[in-house]
Amino acid sequence: MVEFSKVSKAYNDEYEALKNVDLTINDGEFVFVVGASGAGKSTFLKLIMREEVPTSGTVTINGYNLNKMKKRDIPYFRRTMGIVFQDFRLIPDMRVYDNVAFALRVTGIKEREVRKRVTHALGMVGLLNKTQSLPKELSGGEQQRVAIARALVNNADLIIADEPTGNIDPAMSVEIMDLLNHINKANGTTIVMVTHAHDLVRQYDHRIVVLKEGEIIADGYDREQILGLINPDVVPTDAGFYNAPNEYDDVEKFIFTYGQDNVPIEETIPQAPEIPEIQPEPKKEEPAQTQEAEAVLNEITEQLNANTEEGSTEQYSIEKDEDISSILAAFAASSAARTKKTEEAIDELQEMNSGNDENSSDTASEDNGGAV
Repeated sequence: MVEFSKVSKAYNDEYEALKNVDLTINDGEFVFVVGASGAGKSTFLKLIMREEVPTSGTVTINGYNLNKMKKRDIPYFRRTMGIVFQDFRLIPDMRVYDNVAFALRVTGIKEREVRKRVTHALGMVGLLNKTQSLPKELSGGEQQRVAIARALVNNADLIIADEPTGNIDPAMSVEIMDLLNHINKANGTTIVMVTHAHDLVRQYDHRIVVLKEGEIIADGYDREQILGLINPDVVPTDAGFYNAPNEYDDVEKFIFTYGQDNVPIEETIPQAPEIPEIQPEPKKEEPAQTQEAEAVLNEITEQLNANTEEGSTEQYSIEKDEDISSILAAFAASSAARTKKTEEAIDELQEMNSGNDENSSDTASEDNGGAV
């Protein structure tokens, strides 16, 4: 439950942004908060998120008295709610899955439970097929759905949505509204949505609270009558894109650190593991490749390099990292070739010697014949 009891908020003791506001939002309600620029909507949200404390009166959220809350307890309180901004606030170098999982990992939840919750949250917003995409690879509507999944993943009972359709086109705006509407009805999640998009407000039968000059001037369900109280010259009925920047510095830090104090942002963001370069497996050293074997190989190499054939020298070199079996195979082949050539040379010499013996025998016969 969200309860404002006679809440006023003044800045510099001069400008009073909220004046004696009484408001109760019950569990499971969907409430639009509308009003012209300067009406007090931003201050209203800052009080809910405990970025500011009231000057007077009491703010109570889900049983927490925010006036008396100690600073160290603020991050734990914020983890009980989901916060969605118009500019998404996703961590750009983290993939969709990790953007959503981040809110769980920093609180020490086991990875098995993280997978279960992230899968459920992304399934609810229809992004299970985008888990490995980076935010820049998504449309504006898809990025906002990731932000909504992140708001849901902690099983938050309350979602605060600040202009969630402000940076997406009208068609996507309806899609986001339908999604929030479904979450409210299916899960019973309380949703408080600040918006300038009055055309969207008209399409849904939800409670509307109108702020004007720090006061609530209307609260109910009669959409046409309530929206008619807002000066159309100040805020058009169809505001289109509302690009005013979000102002919640403290809450922005919370989104990116999820409540970790005194820690640089870059250290709180889990870095994607670097993919190691695939290195070739080192060649296994053969048992025979000992110092003794290396000495033998060196000797073989010297012998091979010294061999000559037909006046030309064949150079053989053995690289240190060459496989020993390849070396021995090459040597065996070379030896076989030399042996074959040697055998051929011997056969040729034998034939020549045989021919010479025959010629010598014939000559001797002729000589003997002549003598008779």
